[in-house]
Amino acid sequence: MRAYELMVLIDPEVDDRTVEPTIEKYLEVVRAAGGSIEKVDIWGRRKMSYEIQKKAEAIYIVVNYTADPATSFELERQLKINEQILRHKVTRPEEARV
Repeated sequence: MRAYELMVLIDPEVDDRTVEPTIEKYLEVVRAAGGSIEKVDIWGRRKMSYEIQKKAEAIYIVVNYTADPATSFELERQLKINEQILRHKVTRPEEARV
């Protein structure tokens, strides 16, 4: 198991009440594969540095989780499919690298 950090940018036109259930659907992939979710931090709507798909702002979410690499790849694959997700990035935190 490895520690990962996921940042997701969700379309700002998505209703605020559906943001958490949307991200939980993807986090279930990690839980089902035996991983664990350490922290889910919803930053809310923020202005982006540059426009993505003609949108100037997005809903930012940061998730810290532990999973095996195959689970992380599956999570990324599923995030790519959803049109409401403008961008996502999975990284390994610096302190976790040895």
